[in-house]
Amino acid sequence: MEKFEEVLPKLVKIQLFSDFNTEDENDRRILSAVYKSMTIENYQKGDIIIEEGKFGDMFYILYKGKVQVSRKTLSGDKIALADLSSDDNIFFGETALISDDPRTATVKALTDCRCIALSSTKFLAVCDKEPLLGYRVLLKLAQRMAQTIRDTNSDKATLYEALFSEIEAGV
Repeated sequence: MEKFEEVLPKLVKIQLFSDFNTEDENDRRILSAVYKSMTIENYQKGDIIIEEGKFGDMFYILYKGKVQVSRKTLSGDKIALADLSSDDNIFFGETALISDDPRTATVKALTDCRCIALSSTKFLAVCDKEPLLGYRVLLKLAQRMAQTIRDTNSDKATLYEALFSEIEAGV
């Protein structure tokens, strides 16, 4: 596995860990505990990292490579939502840290990929020892989920307006 000093700059660029300061001794200690709980997983081009509908307890940071995020429509057709690169400080599967719900999207390796993975069990164990980690990360998760809800509500409003405009135009 990469050394802590190599992973640390990537770790603090990830939204969930962005409130940690690499110059602060206490923050470095907490991030070191997180690092020690993580594993490296390698995927080949075409591998499925996360599969929609399946259960999983792993959170991933895309360390190297590119992935595609997709979902199925109600009719079962697959639609690509985004192609993402490790250069963009990408992470996925974060809700697995706090929930055992099925995955809401599929993440497929577009190139050979290297991911840093953290299981919910290990994350919670570190949080028990380092409550500040839990507070900061869960706050970031809550903010991210709140933004997702706001975006979803905005998308719904746009769709309703378009639907009503179509209905009015047809009358």
